[in-house]
Amino acid sequence: MNRNLSERKYVVIAIFVIVAVIFIVRLLILQLFDDSYILSAENNVLRKVTIYPNRGRIYDRNGELLVYDEAAYDLLVIPRQVKELDTVEFCHILNIPDSVFKMKMKKAKKYSRYKPSIFLEQISKQEFGYLEEKLYKFPGFYVQTRSLRKYNRPIAAHTLGYIGEVNKKEMKADSYYHQGDYIGKSGIEKFFEKELRGKKGVRVVLVDVHNRQQGSYKNGKYDTLSVPGKDHYLSIDADLQAYAERLMQNKIGSIVAIDPETGGILAFVTSPTYDPNLLVGRIRGKNFGMLMHDSLKPLLNRAIMGTYSPGSTFKPVQALIGLQENVLKKSTSYVCYGPATTPIRCTHNHESPLQLQHAIEQSCNPYFWNVYKSIINNPKYRSVEEAYIEWRSYVMSFGFGTKFKTDIPFEVSGNVPTAEYFNKIYGKGHWNALTIRSLAIGQGEILVTPLQLANESVIIANKGYYYPPHIVEAIGSPDNIIKEFRVKKETKVKPDKFDVVREAMLEVFEGEHGTARWAKLEGVKICGKTGTVQNPHGKDHSIFVAFAPMENPKIAMSVIVENSGYGSTWAAPIASLMIEQYLNDTITRNRLEKRILDGNLISRH
Repeated sequence: MNRNLSERKYVVIAIFVIVAVIFIVRLLILQLFDDSYILSAENNVLRKVTIYPNRGRIYDRNGELLVYDEAAYDLLVIPRQVKELDTVEFCHILNIPDSVFKMKMKKAKKYSRYKPSIFLEQISKQEFGYLEEKLYKFPGFYVQTRSLRKYNRPIAAHTLGYIGEVNKKEMKADSYYHQGDYIGKSGIEKFFEKELRGKKGVRVVLVDVHNRQQGSYKNGKYDTLSVPGKDHYLSIDADLQAYAERLMQNKIGSIVAIDPETGGILAFVTSPTYDPNLLVGRIRGKNFGMLMHDSLKPLLNRAIMGTYSPGSTFKPVQALIGLQENVLKKSTSYVCYGPATTPIRCTHNHESPLQLQHAIEQSCNPYFWNVYKSIINNPKYRSVEEAYIEWRSYVMSFGFGTKFKTDIPFEVSGNVPTAEYFNKIYGKGHWNALTIRSLAIGQGEILVTPLQLANESVIIANKGYYYPPHIVEAIGSPDNIIKEFRVKKETKVKPDKFDVVREAMLEVFEGEHGTARWAKLEGVKICGKTGTVQNPHGKDHSIFVAFAPMENPKIAMSVIVENSGYGSTWAAPIASLMIEQYLNDTITRNRLEKRILDGNLISRH
């Protein structure tokens, strides 16, 4: 028994010796080799400064720099370190009232008494120079370098988007962000946030008793470098965008222009718009409120969020479906009695009967009612409902009633009503072509966006296919093309059916009775279609779709000018001027341009 107790005693002693050795070795490592405890113990003289990366720059299709970063500064506070200070002098330096000082300190303490938070954001270079000289008087406050977005030209505000401070929801969704960080809130800035933001770094600095930085700690041993965001290259043509915005001044509506060869958007205009520099810096909140309460809704991107009846611009699609379904031929004629025609009247008197090409050229409503009726009553289908479902699938193949799902945030889908909708409204088997006849001329329940209308022009220009409309062509370098935006989409209409429609759209400009003949551009074959869309809230909307040149098209577009009357009055001339500017890089029709630029169609209520 004594022998067993003696052996146990040595075991216990050995355990204590091993534990003591472990503690001694750990203490030696901490004191001689590991400086991390110093960073904790000397937290009052060492400061971790976040190094914010520059966001990626944004260029237009020609390499023009549109958006870049400009140096700015945030004033941070650690409430626990704030001692007695002269608030009068402090508020005078920052040009803020005492009430704002108290409010911001309360907010900072609520966040944390021990962690830094932003007291005043986005201080300019000039303000920082004066503040830096006085900062030693105010322990607990220090400045951190940041950057502001700078817009070289006051254009494309909705397309480029803006950045703002993260909210709780955004911080919860991504651990990368902390209070006071900035994030893309709209446009390209939002959609490509992760590519644009880069990666934050950290710098550990020494701070003296006067709250002044004395340099890097341990020669940057604990520092990490920031990684800049990736540059983005857009399909937007900055000069064309600027010209389009000038044409739309004092008008409500939109212009969307697309490169048919790639699907890249050349100009993306919503009007009224605003200068993107208004939403930068400390003035952002005030200006955002001003824009938000403007009765003309300049924050609304009508190019993707506005929905309209397509009106007569939908007639080429109706013709193409009829041709593909073999219920319509180039030589098919229908009689029109002008405004006396029933059940759908024509807006004007013209020669009758008409064949397809002249019906498009002169925009005859009764003609396309007959085309639509022949599609819906096609005997190869067992019922009207079955024929309508097939008609709807054709329309959807043109990109209507759906989203393109590329890099355009907040896009809406519009509406192509379903058969189920009409079954619910009228009862199954109790509706027919006559019941839903408004769809024949692009009215009634069908709603489209200006982006979708521009894509219709692309499809007709390409004889049946398109690439999904998009804004960003490449990321990182101009050669790094985003391949998923170059996936070809084909409609249900075969290429050989498009020739007659394209010829008819050329006659809209070139023909003796063409509805856009006054906007003809000599030397360039423009194909187009006017639309005058009924508006229950006031004067009709002026709409136009076009592409040019007819052979090897380089631009396709839609123009909508709200409450302005006939499509030939405003939308068609604007489209023609846009095409001239893009293809010829000059304007020769100065009188026409002056009329458009001087036109003021806005009335505030």
